[in-house]
Amino acid sequence: MTTPAAPAPRTLLFIGDSITDAGRREDPEELGHGYVRLLAEHFAAHEPTATVINRGIGGNKASHLVERFDADCLEHRPDLVTLYVGVNDSWHRFTRGEHVLDEDFERDYRHLLDQLAATVPEAPVVVIVPFVADIDELTTTIHSDLDGKVAIIRALAEERGLALVDLEEVLATALAAGHTTASIAADGVHPTPPGHRLIADAWLDAVGR
Repeated sequence: MTTPAAPAPRTLLFIGDSITDAGRREDPEELGHGYVRLLAEHFAAHEPTATVINRGIGGNKASHLVERFDADCLEHRPDLVTLYVGVNDSWHRFTRGEHVLDEDFERDYRHLLDQLAATVPEAPVVVIVPFVADIDELTTTIHSDLDGKVAIIRALAEERGLALVDLEEVLATALAAGHTTASIAADGVHPTPPGHRLIADAWLDAVGR
């Protein structure tokens, strides 16, 4: 029996805000306890030559990713990149008075995609649509700002042929299955363990298992 050759090692890099971070900076493995860890466990079982890197930082907006993109993403020469950012660009408008205009958000998001295309042109890019679960008046209000940014992410994904993980659709499906908004994200923004599992599953459905 001939043993098949192992696949070439790949580096899968995830960059974003606290939902990607999920405590990774306090984790000796730097994976955190969220959807990135779940995906790392998946690849450890099914593609053990792959390396998963988490570069989420809580509180980040698209502009913060622009500032640290070279060191935290491009220098790793990743073979696949996942971008998950946008909720703070809207949430902080209502909690900190920091208003990010849609055109500024689009400029920064395009810059990230342009940098990837220029530096690692063969690397697939996955973009995740951020979600907010409506648990109170504040989280409901966030949609008035977030909807425009979500539309930008969807349009850029279509324009560039990128894999899209649409968490608004995931949330709607979960609620129809019997979840409550609080069982997906207790504060409306940060996923619970079931919420992170749904994100990981949606990523695998969009990218391939």
